[in-house]
Amino acid sequence: MSLQVQPHVSLKPYNSFGFAVRARAFAQAQDDGQVRAALAYAQAQQLPLMVIGGGSNLLLTRDVEALVLRMNSRGIRLLSDDGHQVVVEAEAGESWHPFVQWTLEQGLAGLENLSLIPGTVGAAPMQNIGAYGVEIKDVFAGLTALDRHSGELREFALEECAFAYRGSLFKQHPERWIILRVRFHLQRGAVLKLNYGPVQQRLQEQGISTPTALDVSRVICAIRQEKLPDPAVLGNAGSFFKNPVVSAELAGQIKQQHPDLVAYAQTDGQVKLAAGWLIERAGWKGFRDGDVGVHRLQALVLVNYANGTGQQLLALAQRIQNDIAARFAVHLEIEPNLY
Repeated sequence: MSLQVQPHVSLKPYNSFGFAVRARAFAQAQDDGQVRAALAYAQAQQLPLMVIGGGSNLLLTRDVEALVLRMNSRGIRLLSDDGHQVVVEAEAGESWHPFVQWTLEQGLAGLENLSLIPGTVGAAPMQNIGAYGVEIKDVFAGLTALDRHSGELREFALEECAFAYRGSLFKQHPERWIILRVRFHLQRGAVLKLNYGPVQQRLQEQGISTPTALDVSRVICAIRQEKLPDPAVLGNAGSFFKNPVVSAELAGQIKQQHPDLVAYAQTDGQVKLAAGWLIERAGWKGFRDGDVGVHRLQALVLVNYANGTGQQLLALAQRIQNDIAARFAVHLEIEPNLY
């Protein structure tokens, strides 16, 4: 099937904030051939190419003067299975949570802590998504990407991806690589990661002493649904700010003033602070300015109530950043990709 390019398309259905900006041109790629066709079209029309997945990590502040290509490829494959170790490959356009659920239905463990995260498989390694003690890098088995410059396919191993906290080589160079499919190391009967207190507590409350991966997924889904708004109901991109990493000295100074500071020591001697705690302590939780605001239940989530704009939400985010810097001498970094 040839690539279908549409002019002047609203991106409201394609970003989880629901901002009503328009793309100069828009297309959806079902396979590698259509990705290559999109590259050729953009070059012929002298347009930039902007690749998106589920639009759940995207802050659009203006119309997009580019060809916006939505990755919509589908397919999940078992590449190897020795009865214990399994490698699964999924196309970039697969929705993340349904993919996680599919692995659990096959009796595979490894992705359960990443349940109910919005977005697509292809976007997961870009952001090195993580939750409840697990990141993509912990289960990563490789990926296939298209080099925009040469047009060649390249296979990436773990050590080549420069995975970091909410970052990767692919996020650093989005103009270079288009992720086509991703592979994961999963297990049958794996040791589960239950270090996150609320997960253990929920399991105990339900009388589950020897949980399965599916049990863990269900508990995490319940916790996330209580804490985070559904983007289909209230526009948001999940956690809006990264948890800042600061010096032990600065963390100690803040703790002197605020003994209940939520902080986690890092192996390099620095300290990771909970951005949500900082924002809530500063009084922003539940704040609303017109059609944008801070969620009433989770200070780390900024929301579009109805007809807000990306510019309004960005302005609010900058107000919060300035306030946190003034109060705590901490810089909060925006997590969604900004356009």
